[in-house]
Amino acid sequence: MTGSKAQNTSSIPIDAFSNLRVTSVWTFLQTIQWSETWLIGLLAFHVFCFVATLFTCKHYRLQICLFLMMVGMVASAEYLNELAAMNWRLFSKFQYFDSKGMFISLVYSVPLLFNTIIIVAVWVYRTFCTMTELKILQLKRKAARQQSQKKTQ
Repeated sequence: MTGSKAQNTSSIPIDAFSNLRVTSVWTFLQTIQWSETWLIGLLAFHVFCFVATLFTCKHYRLQICLFLMMVGMVASAEYLNELAAMNWRLFSKFQYFDSKGMFISLVYSVPLLFNTIIIVAVWVYRTFCTMTELKILQLKRKAARQQSQKKTQ
């Protein structure tokens, strides 16, 4: 029984550039060398996208454009992963781009999807507020109509 447990833990892949065993998303993220220039640029890009998401909350048309661009970038992640896997030596010290796309999903797509979720939440909130205002106006008009009918009678 103990021999099979040892075999199961040894079947967990060991990352090529560190001695950490990749057992979860957190350990996977720990194996990444975040000091690489292109990764710092990617993090700066995600900070910029987050700030743009927050600043466009009151500008509906800009937010639509931002939303569509982010969804387009997420949709193109598979192609970007293939391109980066073929040319990783040009910009990176290690080959991060696996065939299943775990790396690109975690460091590229998930932050973009987080921003799109924020945008959709803002849209739902604004829609709720607009519907509430509309209902209040309808009730006021109905009350005013009823009062004017009482006065004429």
